[in-house]
Amino acid sequence: MKAIPDFQKWRASERKISMLTCYDAATARILENTSVDCILVGDSCAMVVHGYDSTIHATVEMLATHTAAVRRGAPTKPIVVDMPFLSYRKGLENSIQAVATLMRAGANAVKLERCRGNLELIEHIVDGGVPVMGHLGLTPQAVNELGGYKLQGRGEHEAERLIAEAKELEDAGCFSIVLECIPAGLAKAVTEELAIPTIGIGCGPDTSGQVLVVNDMLGLDTSFKPKFVRHYARLESVVDKAVSSYCEDVVDGVFPAEGEFWD
Repeated sequence: MKAIPDFQKWRASERKISMLTCYDAATARILENTSVDCILVGDSCAMVVHGYDSTIHATVEMLATHTAAVRRGAPTKPIVVDMPFLSYRKGLENSIQAVATLMRAGANAVKLERCRGNLELIEHIVDGGVPVMGHLGLTPQAVNELGGYKLQGRGEHEAERLIAEAKELEDAGCFSIVLECIPAGLAKAVTEELAIPTIGIGCGPDTSGQVLVVNDMLGLDTSFKPKFVRHYARLESVVDKAVSSYCEDVVDGVFPAEGEFWD
């Protein structure tokens, strides 16, 4: 059975790490029987599941509900859960309470965006026995500050800052760092500077692993196709065809057929 400490073993052996973002028990049940290394319950649930326009609408309660559902579907997979917008900016006591809520819901680790202002909290969480994953580059909770979902880490100064922050997160006790939407060369440089693994989103092949949202990877919404997403299936058209067939059968009176109901 895989566990959070395996991240370091995989990094040491240069074995690539696979992670998928998932929000519900039914999908998690499928992932439970696959070789995926880890499940991320992302604050992107606010957008993918609840239809909001950004992740800032996610709450601790929302993430706890999705985490509990994923844990019931995938009882043996390591689960990392996002700490949502401002949940770790309400003072140490409230932040720790948010961590406790998410861990009790079924998480094995929490993920925090950005470095600045988080180091003391990360150390405190880690000292409390909770693994922490960092997140640098494009940090969606800061979309209003960044002015949109844009490539980060451009230019020498920004690259140096990002490398320095990655080292600070490592020193604070993070077991891994997500790198999102930074140039591939910078992602490689960060990965080479660290002893802990990096997980890439749109950062090229030289990170320690990769993460995609399972809905995106399965092509459940083919209109959403950023550069970093590969559709391993196109289930949107499969579902469309299935629903159309169901509706036709209902209208034609051929569903339900004999044997598909109780006498």
